Amino acid sequence: MSSGTATFWIIIAAVSASFGALHGLLFSDGPTLAGILYGTFIGLFTIAYQRGVFLAGYSERLRRLPTPAYVVAAEISLVLVIVVGMALTGLLLWTLGIVDKPLMGAITPKLSTIPFALVMSAIIVSVLRVRDLIGGETFVNLILGRYHRPVREERVFLFLDLVGSTAYADRNGDIAAQELLTAVFSAIAEPVRRHRGQVDDYVGDQVIVSWPLARGIERARCVACIFAIRQVLDRDRASWLARFGLVPELRAALHGGSVVTAEVGVDRHKIAYFGDVMNTTARLEGLCRETKRDVLISEAVLARLPALPEGIEAEALGSYRLRGRSGTMAVHALADRRRPRFVGPLAEVDADRRVAGRGYAALRG
Repeated sequence: MSSGTATFWIIIAAVSASFGALHGLLFSDGPTLAGILYGTFIGLFTIAYQRGVFLAGYSERLRRLPTPAYVVAAEISLVLVIVVGMALTGLLLWTLGIVDKPLMGAITPKLSTIPFALVMSAIIVSVLRVRDLIGGETFVNLILGRYHRPVREERVFLFLDLVGSTAYADRNGDIAAQELLTAVFSAIAEPVRRHRGQVDDYVGDQVIVSWPLARGIERARCVACIFAIRQVLDRDRASWLARFGLVPELRAALHGGSVVTAEVGVDRHKIAYFGDVMNTTARLEGLCRETKRDVLISEAVLARLPALPEGIEAEALGSYRLRGRSGTMAVHALADRRRPRFVGPLAEVDADRRVAGRGYAALRG
């Protein structure tokens, strides 16, 4: 559930309405329609600001301030947003005749309301922050305890690897490379959400995305997601070139099958996947360099797709013996024939393929 979905905002509205009712219980004679509506609209307005629906540029500039200055400026900004939200809500309710007050009384917040709204907003924002850190679907699964006991399930995995990242870091330094990775990961997030995938992990310059198998193969979402990501990167070529002097290129591998899923950790909990599928997907992504193809997919996943997305073609590459597997695997390359070919700074092959991604799969296998 992303912050761009109707479900997200419905839940925020419901939680905010309950806080409006709670305010009535604590500071008045009980919940009223006006109080619930105040809570609903103020909560929506505040969270919209926090999620960058408006004043996103201003919020970004605040985050660049030194930490003490940022904390002060952020709190003052939040108070102003809440006050403006209260005034706009009061104006709306007064116009609709829902509040029986003079206009100034309707738009002027009570002294007790601002601290209460700040505390409630902090609670919602904190929960959303935890959700963002571990992923929406993972957050729900941890809350529900779905994987307290190991579960065997079918999933499809997408491993995405940024080409040439090591060479970029050598030329520009680790901080510049991290800024590039952060920007690429941010660009990837929206297409993944749109195609109902979940980002499971970031390992160095690699992103691991997965779907329950039925959801991933339905409408070929797992394949469409790859090319949607590539389109997003191509669409913003001018911006990438201006900011980083390059346009990111990604290698991608798709494979799926049976894995054991379990909640692991004590001080820090996460949901992890165990099984040969993880190792194989990592090996398949490494095969991209050998085959000089950007996107590879296993026969196991390709055969289960109802059809490939429009414009996407598959090319059979034959069978390969992947390291760590006793047998061979039939491999196919995917390409968007409508996509123009660009040659840029990241078109080079990153010879220093980091070990972290492969080691990650081995640890989880």
